[in-house]
Amino acid sequence: MWKIGLTGSIATGKTTALRAFADLGVPVFSSDEAVHALYRGEAAAAIERLFPGVTRDGAVDRAALARRLLEEPGRLKEVEAVVHPLVRNQIAYFFKAAEGRGESLAVADIPLLYEGGFDFGLDAVVVTVVDEDIQRQRALKRPGMTVEKLDAILARQMPQAEKGRRATYVLDTAGPVEKNRQRIRALVDELRARPQGN
Repeated sequence: MWKIGLTGSIATGKTTALRAFADLGVPVFSSDEAVHALYRGEAAAAIERLFPGVTRDGAVDRAALARRLLEEPGRLKEVEAVVHPLVRNQIAYFFKAAEGRGESLAVADIPLLYEGGFDFGLDAVVVTVVDEDIQRQRALKRPGMTVEKLDAILARQMPQAEKGRRATYVLDTAGPVEKNRQRIRALVDELRARPQGN
């Protein structure tokens, strides 16, 4: 089975690409969704211990946590030390379960794949990229996003060009969504035609 990592900087089209894989019947895993679920459950108490007052009704208030991290950016690693191992375990289980079902490929969206330095045992990596002006326009349309917050996020992320150099496949998402969906369909067809690990 092909274990595919999907990554890219903020607002480069990862979520749309992941949805396109899912629409083609490919099993997908969203790290963002996993983190949101952990904030509502398993990770909430540990985050509250680190940042008293950032939980509401037993769940992490993401806006409150973001404000605290903007004030104390050096403490992001403390949050990552709680959340990242839990997400990595879920990704490992996701791939194992997909392989056990006999899937030909599975895709995990891992936003900080290169920055995290963890070896997920991937067979290939798809990186989404887009012109930086488009990236900023997209990101700043997001609810609660500010220039300061975006700059802080981008400062923690590897430059798009470097991610592109490390990628197995690069997907420029500046064009029409349907064109990108066609590229993903062609990639899925290619990978299904040459099974990995069989």
